[in-house]
Amino acid sequence: MLPPAVRTAVAALRDRPIAATEKGFGVIAARQTVTSASLGTGRPSLFGPVFTTPVLVLRESAVAHNIAAMTSYCTAAGVSLAPHGKTTMAPQLLARQLEAGAWAVTAATISQVQVYRAFGIPRILLANELTDPAGIGWLADEMAADPGFECYLYVDSAAGVQLLDTSLRTRGARRPLPVLVELGYPGGRTGCRDIGEAVAVAGAVAAAPTLRMAGAAGYEGGIGHDREVPTLEAISRYCRSLHRLGEQLAAAATPGRMILSAGGSAFFDVVVRELAGGWAGSEPPAVVLRSGVYVAFDHGLYAGIAPGGTGETGQLPPGPLFEPALELWAHVVSRPEPELALACAGRRDVSFDAGMPVPLRFRQAGGRLVTAAGSHVSALDDQHAYLRLPGGTDLAPGDLVSLGVSHPCTTFDKWRVIPVVDDDYHVVDAIHTFF
Repeated sequence: MLPPAVRTAVAALRDRPIAATEKGFGVIAARQTVTSASLGTGRPSLFGPVFTTPVLVLRESAVAHNIAAMTSYCTAAGVSLAPHGKTTMAPQLLARQLEAGAWAVTAATISQVQVYRAFGIPRILLANELTDPAGIGWLADEMAADPGFECYLYVDSAAGVQLLDTSLRTRGARRPLPVLVELGYPGGRTGCRDIGEAVAVAGAVAAAPTLRMAGAAGYEGGIGHDREVPTLEAISRYCRSLHRLGEQLAAAATPGRMILSAGGSAFFDVVVRELAGGWAGSEPPAVVLRSGVYVAFDHGLYAGIAPGGTGETGQLPPGPLFEPALELWAHVVSRPEPELALACAGRRDVSFDAGMPVPLRFRQAGGRLVTAAGSHVSALDDQHAYLRLPGGTDLAPGDLVSLGVSHPCTTFDKWRVIPVVDDDYHVVDAIHTFF
């Protein structure tokens, strides 16, 4: 059930005017007041005379499918979900994920926590160490102001524990802050480098009166970026280490059930296999996945490494099949060579850190849609995409190209308002992002 505060705050976004300065809305918003609600009522065509390009759109049917698929998977696997909000920073989407049963929303920074709180989200997992005294002070005040607000965060050193404890004491924190000891791996990102170090950090937490030991967490996604056997084996070994740490910390995680959290967007099936079982003789932890990309998915990086519907063993539910939801539409502006076209979309509009955008289809004069098979984007300038085409491709200036994305996280952050379309490309909504 969606908390009333979240429902009210998100409902207000439906009536928030969309300015003519937002990309894609320069014509329609200059003519009339445009809101998410009015778009849902009027349902204008994306290809009509009111939207300019480039314009990023979100396919409603794919979003709905992905939320339902991940919910079903987590339910069948017996795990909880705290979707990483940094993917979209879109409260309207986060509300739908919470309404579908998400346990919490994950943040990476204190500023993201502040955005979530501005929209009333009651439980947040800050999947990072917090060493900013101003941020710690704000968090202490927020927890004091709202006894129903829960926030969990990471620690990976005695120094970090001391900094938190000192800052919370200075602020006069009224209730202990629940923390998860983060386990990393050599050469990785944050996190204790071995179980012994993590246990020592847990001891420091136990000695800090302003903190409460709540469990352990880690991130496996940096270990590899493919589903080859060596990568999956390395991720499995890491998850088994996190499992062992959880066993050692279980007695200290009080009160309540211990949390064990991992599971980015690529290897959450391995996390479920290694963390959700094998707890004979003790109460199993609450395993919390933090996947975020699934809500929009992609045509590149994650399409190649996400579980994709195949179960690792017959004892686990198969990985959910997600659908790419983001498409960037742009006009062809030039056809200077037989096998080259330039479209009016570039690095200011779409991600390029994990692969170039993927040509999906062309929309030609008269509205005819044809596949873009054999085409690829070879380079991006700030506002141009270099489309390499098979010989004889019928594509002219003024035609449209639809581009899929690779790594949606760094596409969402380039757009403050994103139209939502149905399967016939009528605009039925718009989401606001808060990066």
